Amino acid sequence: MPSLISPEEALRLGELEELEEIEELVERAWQVRVNRFADSTDMCSLVNAKSGGCAEDCGFCAQSKYAEADTPMHAMMEPEQILEHARAAEAAGAHRFCMVTQGQGLSRRDFEKVLVGARLVAEHTNLKRCVSIGHMSLERARALRDAGIQRVHHNVETAESYYPEVSSTVRYEGRLRTIEAVRSAGLETCVGGILNLGETREQRVEMAFQLAAINPTSVPINLLNPRPGTKFGDRELMDPWEVVKWIAIFRLVLPDALFRLCGGRVENLGELEGMAVRAGLNGVMMGNFLTTLGNTPEEDRAMFEELGLNVAPQPDNGAHPRPDNRAGWLEGDTPDVLAEAFEAPAAELDVRLWDPSSQLRFAAKRSVPPRPDGAPNRGQGSVQAA
Repeated sequence: MPSLISPEEALRLGELEELEEIEELVERAWQVRVNRFADSTDMCSLVNAKSGGCAEDCGFCAQSKYAEADTPMHAMMEPEQILEHARAAEAAGAHRFCMVTQGQGLSRRDFEKVLVGARLVAEHTNLKRCVSIGHMSLERARALRDAGIQRVHHNVETAESYYPEVSSTVRYEGRLRTIEAVRSAGLETCVGGILNLGETREQRVEMAFQLAAINPTSVPINLLNPRPGTKFGDRELMDPWEVVKWIAIFRLVLPDALFRLCGGRVENLGELEGMAVRAGLNGVMMGNFLTTLGNTPEEDRAMFEELGLNVAPQPDNGAHPRPDNRAGWLEGDTPDVLAEAFEAPAAELDVRLWDPSSQLRFAAKRSVPPRPDGAPNRGQGSVQAA
């Protein structure tokens, strides 16, 4: 993916501290976003289809068995439960729906439930379909495609040079192999990472250009929400303006990617979430996250509408994974969202989006094994991000 700035310029922009300079950077990123995507948006909602008891040691995650945290747990959802959550997501205004599970991969039985769930979502909703289910082979990626999945999410999490600080049981090279298998199967790729894990500015720039080399369709940006008992649980939240600045930088490095802000945005950004949208976002993860609560769908839609962006679902949502392929959007034929709302029949569905506070049970751990690399469970020795 050709970048609009060099690594040297990206690093220079990362050193900006004056609000006026950051606001100028945001305007530059906003123009790039509008030029490539016009007023279209790409709003996603997820369901935590299998949670807790993960055997991996990712330092940011409370689901890891190596975290000194109460573990959110439930077994793999049945396909009908997945469909229930998808219908709620669609009623709340989501354009796409992602089925997420913990761990490096799924058993044959659980994988089959994902396939059946994907077919149900494709048959009974107008949503785009995504999964985030860990490592996979080319054979499994093709099976997902045949079941109606359009995009697969698999993060690199951070810069390759910093990755050993994040996980020792999930290999960076394995992540790249999964991404290549997904691409080879003809599926879209969704690849991003987490900011504020202790990486330096140089490593943030490194991650941005590594993502540009991977050339994913979609780039989700997460902001560390420090979870007590995890390796990075003692870190401070990012400064909101620092977050906005780096979103704009990533937009300039990856001008053609769909950008979505996901976990940690509520805690880290506060009142600046709208400014983050202007810094180059195509969408957000609507509603709640894997184990934490988010904004209401109404709040999320309002952030984009205030900038003149179109959050209305389109009839061909399921047929065209990318939002800029929606019929008429880039030709200026923007639907009248208010008129459609008044003309639409009253919805019969009681919208109940995925809610970690009520739909996960939490199991306290009796003992926490040491991390495999001998690293401490908390953040001693990690590099403080500038």
